[in-house]
Amino acid sequence: MNRQSYRLFIIAVILLVIGAALPFLMAIRVLESTFFLNFLSYVASVTGLFLGIIGIAMYVGDARRKNKDDWHDY
Repeated sequence: MNRQSYRLFIIAVILLVIGAALPFLMAIRVLESTFFLNFLSYVASVTGLFLGIIGIAMYVGDARRKNKDDWHDY
């Protein structure tokens, strides 16, 4: 895994955890549910999802370029 795709994947995981933890903390009433926190958790989840997909696609693309003879396009 190259450095850039690994970094994107780690950032995506952190954002997804934040996007899941904030609603959980609001549901058990540790944090007060406000419009800003709801919006922040939604944006963190969506951004984490997209960054994760981009990071995985970059990893697969790099692996495919390195092992060009292992991949067959029929």
